[in-house]
Amino acid sequence: MKTETLERLRLKIIKIDAMPTIPVILRPLLRCLDQPAEEVDMNRIVELVSYDKSIAAQCIRMANSALFMRNSPSESVRSAVMSVGMWRVRDLLFSNSLSQVIPADRWVVDPLVFWKHSLGVALVCRKFAEMIDYPDPEKAYLAGLLHDIGVIVNCMVAPVEFRAAVEKATRELIPLDEAEHAVLGFRHSDSGRILAEAWKIPTEIADAIELHHQIGDPDRGGPLVALVHLSDLLCRMRDLGYGYYEPRQVDFPNEPGWLYLMMKFPHMAEIDLARFTFSLDEYAKEVGDLVATVFAS
Repeated sequence: MKTETLERLRLKIIKIDAMPTIPVILRPLLRCLDQPAEEVDMNRIVELVSYDKSIAAQCIRMANSALFMRNSPSESVRSAVMSVGMWRVRDLLFSNSLSQVIPADRWVVDPLVFWKHSLGVALVCRKFAEMIDYPDPEKAYLAGLLHDIGVIVNCMVAPVEFRAAVEKATRELIPLDEAEHAVLGFRHSDSGRILAEAWKIPTEIADAIELHHQIGDPDRGGPLVALVHLSDLLCRMRDLGYGYYEPRQVDFPNEPGWLYLMMKFPHMAEIDLARFTFSLDEYAKEVGDLVATVFAS
């Protein structure tokens, strides 16, 4: 998107009363998780969970579900966090805090589909990062988890037009961002960048949010953009997309993001793409179970 077009979109969005404000929990959670994995403070995570009674109750319920249940039931937030694990609690906090931004009647896309895709991309990003020795797999996970927050903006500020875009994508079996550009004149990656800046999300992750569909010059966004771009494509090709089938062929070894990572990370050449692609079916089940547990009534 041209700079002047993006600036007009920015001005339009910030003037709308419905512009989402950052959830209370999200900013301290981002700060907390912007630490190396071994330095993340469990006490702080427990404290953040405890801020919201509904999230605390849901964390305990999730710990006592068939997905995580151990020998004895969890009756406190701390024991629930220990049972579920900090990273699953992180997923719970993110999905709940971001879902609360949108009233239930404003979701244009199915929230379960949205979170399956977001969590799927996050998992694939982290696995990809580990396989190629990217230095911060958890940052890759976080970028994957947040890459589609522009969908939240579009649901809030242009629900009618965004619904038309989703219907066009579903009807014509085209990528959602292409339908958005045709109907809205901008993509969720554009509005997502504006929200990321408003919420003061780290620049590297904001770049991944903005550029994951239109990767262009990979050097602009660096390896993180390439990781999110490829992970998003892989998930959409393996039934972890936007809830409809996209009949497209993707030549991954010739994708700009793949070629860029090949230059930066020698271990990229060792990836068995066919085997890795089929392994996504396991992620699909894992993500489906997690989302079903998180959003169970």
